[in-house]
This record gives sequence, C-alpha cells and structure tokens, in this order.
Amino acid sequence: MGIIELLLLSLGLAMDAFSVSVCKGLSMKRIDYRGAAVTALFFGVFQAGMPLIGYFLGSYFERFISAYSHWIAFALLGFIGGKMIYEVIKGEDEDDGVKEYKLDIKELLILSIATSIDALAVGVIFAAQKTNLILSVSVIGGITFVTCLIGVIIGNRFGTRYEKKAQLAGGAVLCLIGVKLLLDGLL
Repeated sequence: MGIIELLLLSLGLAMDAFSVSVCKGLSMKRIDYRGAAVTALFFGVFQAGMPLIGYFLGSYFERFISAYSHWIAFALLGFIGGKMIYEVIKGEDEDDGVKEYKLDIKELLILSIATSIDALAVGVIFAAQKTNLILSVSVIGGITFVTCLIGVIIGNRFGTRYEKKAQLAGGAVLCLIGVKLLLDGLL
C-alpha cells in the first residue's frame, strides 16, 4: 500500500469519528478548545490502536489468509464503506438529537470504540499486505486527530450541513481502495 492509498484510507476511516465530532461541536454554545482536543485525541488514539490489534490478530492467521489477502481487503473495505454509505442513505445517526455539550470521558471512550471497530479489520489487511505498521497507525491516528479537531470546529460553526457528505465520501473512498487492492492482487 502506497502513501496515497494510506492517506485516503486514513481519511475514510476518520469519517465516522468526524461525524461524531461534528455532533460534539454542535452541542457547544461556544467552542471549547480543550474539549475539542480531548475529543480528537480519544478518536485518534483509538483509530490508531485498533489496527494494531487487528494487525497482530492478522499476523497470527497470516499463513491462512495471505493467498486471499486482496479478496479479504476488498470484502472488508467494501463492507465498511458500504455500511457507511447505507447509513447516510437510510438516515441513521449515532446521535439523533443534539444534547448539551459536556466532556464525558466514559461517553468518549464508548464513541471512540464504536467509531474505530472498522480500523480493527484494516489491521488484518495490514498484516496480510505486509504494510509498514508504525507508519500506517501513525498516519491513521494523526489524520483522525486533525480531522476530528476540525469536525468539532465545523460542527460548532456550521452545523450539520457537511456531516452526511463527509460520511458518504468516506464510505466511497473505502470502497474504491478495496477495489484497487483487489485489482492489485489479481493483476
């Protein structure tokens, strides 16, 4: 996986967390930069940590999956991206109503886990593709952090106008990367 694919993958993975960050920003009467940074840090750390777990699980099972890694990558990324697109089209939100903002560590922990589960599957792909793990998780975590920080600010300033578009774009990017990895493996 090249750097362009890694950057696009990172952006695609960050879109769920971005959507939740926009909702956090919506609930702030005035921007709370400390709260925005803590929110972004939680999402960034979990988005980086889940591929680590997935990588080690994938490494354990690598001898069974290496011949099919391109198909596995295609299926997992297609599923994750398709799910994101489906949720936008169906109109499901993680948080239907905007609640008053409160920096709740327990809530951030749950949201961070929920939005980073897809990154666990990406870690399995990294193991099968022999990807540079340190670079990959650093890029994923960094991009997620920055994206979520921006998401809180956008949510506070502009409302829900971009939330669904970002999630739709993220799902499409993940699907396209899955197709590219499949084609790379077949050709």
